[in-house]
Order: sequence, then C-alpha cells, then structure tokens
Amino acid sequence: MMQGHTFGRKMGVGVGITGVLTMLSVIVSVVCMLFVVQAKDRVITAATQELTGAENLNRLMERRLADFRGFMLWRTQEFTDALAQDRIDFRSQLNDLGSSADGTIKTLIARVSETEQAHAAMVDGLMALPANTKADPATSSQALQARQAVQAALTDLINRVRADVQADQRHSSRQANLAIAVIMGLGLLTTGSAIMVAWRLSRDLRREVGAAVGHIQSSSAQLEAAAAQQVNGGRDQASAMNEITTTINELLITSRQIADSAQRVSKIAEETEAAARNGDHTIDQTRASITAIRTQVDQIVQHMLALGEKSQQIGTVVDLVSELAEQTNILAINATIEASGAGEWGRRFAVVAEEIRKLADRTAASAKEIRALIEDVRGAVNTTVMATEIGAKAVDAGSRQFDDATSSFREIAQLVATTNDATREIELSTKQQTTAVEQVNVAVSDTARVSRDNETSAVQTKQTAAHLSNLSGELLDMVGTRSH
Repeated sequence: MMQGHTFGRKMGVGVGITGVLTMLSVIVSVVCMLFVVQAKDRVITAATQELTGAENLNRLMERRLADFRGFMLWRTQEFTDALAQDRIDFRSQLNDLGSSADGTIKTLIARVSETEQAHAAMVDGLMALPANTKADPATSSQALQARQAVQAALTDLINRVRADVQADQRHSSRQANLAIAVIMGLGLLTTGSAIMVAWRLSRDLRREVGAAVGHIQSSSAQLEAAAAQQVNGGRDQASAMNEITTTINELLITSRQIADSAQRVSKIAEETEAAARNGDHTIDQTRASITAIRTQVDQIVQHMLALGEKSQQIGTVVDLVSELAEQTNILAINATIEASGAGEWGRRFAVVAEEIRKLADRTAASAKEIRALIEDVRGAVNTTVMATEIGAKAVDAGSRQFDDATSSFREIAQLVATTNDATREIELSTKQQTTAVEQVNVAVSDTARVSRDNETSAVQTKQTAAHLSNLSGELLDMVGTRSH
C-alpha cells in the first residue's frame, strides 16, 4: 500500500481518511439530532394545540349547559346572550381544531359538530317555550340524550387526540434511540480507522527508518576502523582539539540546564493531568445530577396529567349534581303549581316546595362555582405541563453541553499525558546526552595528545563520510523533509 511514497505523504493520506470519517460522523450526528428535534416538536405541538383545543371544547360545552340551566331558572336576556356567545365560541374553537386535523380526528370533529347542532336545536326549542309552560317529558328526554351524545363525542375526540400524542411520543423516543445507535456506530468506525492508520504508519516508519539506520551503523563501523588507524597522527590538530574541548564543556553545561528544565516541565504536566482528571470527575457528577433532575421533571408531568384526569372525574360528578339540582328544581316548580291549584289545603305544601326550589338553586349555583374552580385547576395543570416541558428541553440542552465539556476534558487529559511522556523522554535523552558529552570530552582530551597525520586513513575516512552523507539524504527523502 502506497509503496514509493514518502512518509509525509503517507501521513497526509492517513490524516485525510481520518478527517473524512470524522466529518461524516459529525454530519450524520447533526442529521440525526435534527430528526429527533422535529419529532419532539411534533409531539409538543400536538399536546399544546390539539389536546388543549379538544379540552377547551369540553369546557365550552359545560359552560353552555350551565348558562342553559340559568336561563331555564330565570329566563333573563343575560343568559340568552351568554348562550349565543357560548355557541359562537364553541363553533370557532371547533373550526380552529378542524383546520389542522386530518384522518380520524377530522371524522370525530365532524361527529361533534353534528351532535352539537342537534343539541342546539333541542335547546332552542326548549328556550322558545313560554315561561309558565311545562316542558314535554319526551322533549326533555330528547334534550338530555342530545347533550349526552355531544359529551360522548367530545370524550371520544379527547381520548383519540391523547392517544395520538402518546403514539407520537413513542415514535420520537424510537427515533432518538436510533440516532444514538447510528452515532455510536460511526464513532466506533472512526476510532477503528484512526487506530488502523496509526498502526500502519508506525509500522512503515519503523521498517524504513530501521533499514536506513542499519546502513548508517555499518558505515559508522567502517569510519571507526579508519579512525583507529589515525590514532598515531593528528599532532597538528592539538589546538583544534582544545577549542573542541571548550565547546564541549559549554555544551555540557547547556545539556544540564535542559535536563533541569525538562524535569520542571514534566512535574507541571503531571499536575495539569491530575487537574484535568478531577475536572472530568466533576463533570460526571454534574451529569448524574442533571439526569436525576430530568427524572423528577418527568414525574412532575405524570402527576400533572393524573391531576387533570382527576379534575375531569370531579367535573363528571359535578354534572350529576347539577342535573339532580335541575330535576329537583323542576319538581319543586311543578309542586308549587299543583299546590296553588289545591287552594287553602295546598299552601303549606307550596311553602315546602318553595324551600326545596331554593335549595335546588343553591345547589346549582354551588355546582357552577365548583365547575369554575375545576376549570382553573385544569388551566393551571396545562400551564404547569407546558412549563415543565420547556424545563425538560433546557435540561436536555444542558446535558448535551456537559457532554461536550466532558469530551474536551478527556481530550485535554490525553494531550497532557502525551506531553508528560514526551517530556520524560526528553529528560532521559538529555541526561544520556550529558553523559555522552562528558565521555567525548575525555576522549577529545586524550586525542589532543596523540594526533598524527595518516593520508591513507584520511582518504578512507573521506569516502566513508561521503557514503554516510548519501545515506542521510536517502533518510531525509523517505521522511519527506529534505529541501530540494
């Protein structure tokens, strides 16, 4: 693979492959995150628009029923106007919900519209009766059936919307899990490719440089043999050897200073590595705290939804109480009418019937107040659920930022560890160099006393040095750093 290329080119190709895989991982990660965000936005939109709209329809219908009962009791223009406005609000909310719905939801909305129109017709018929005219039992039964049909249609609509929201939530979770799996797979592929490229480059470098070093060692042996033949010569080189000795002494001092600096750098690198590891541990603890907060937020949402369901059950009980109060009121009115027809004998019974009617009125008023309180509770529950969802998104964003910070701390720790190893190698090499310089200094001092001329050995030394120069050039060509 890549035979004949310089080591610099091989390294460039390896880094390029790793960079392409890294960029591909980043792009796929971003696309997966976009899919997950879109799925979450769809769930939040369905929960805030469709589900809230359906529950508002139920609330508006309950308000209409309360205003109708008030009209039947008092027959004032205030309740007539309130009923008209209630129906306008109900139709407007129904149209808004139907404009964004599709499929089964739209069919259920059409059913709610039909039952509401039938109920409105029955209500208009009852409101058209004179004040002292008793409603026909069959008509009252039909009106009750129409109201129950509207409430049943609204209940089916709310249940369907809630089921769609839960299905979208499950789909969003599946997409998130798939995105995590894809990202982890690409990360493993990128890591494996980087390890493979690094291993291949290291092997090529050891093989090529090892061969070149072998030739250099062979030539150095020849040069050493030639230098041994020049032991008896070099008298004219004594002055030069003295200068070399002075230079080597200065080099020895410099080497010791470098060794001391390398030791200090190594100590600083160890301290930096320990600090980076402590930061990584702190980030892990913070991530665990964020996970616990996320769990608590999910529990709050579940409790709020349960509170909404309990409020709906209480509303059903209040409807039953209101219906009983209405029936009691009608019976009290009928008893009053019958007592007035009985003359003197029915006066006491009329007083009792009047008290029963007042009690029924107070019961209806209390039921209306309870209904208003339930609506306030539902509004507060919806607001709390929306705020909790926003908080959950903020917690998710914070968790992703802490993940990025964790990756940065780990990279810093790895780089500091690498720097620490390199510093230790420099320190060891500097100490070895100092020892070698001291030995060379002793050898140069001895050589200065025994230098003599030897032409034959000098020619052989020149040829060997030229061979070493050529081999050094080949080594530079392999590494790709030789200037042309």
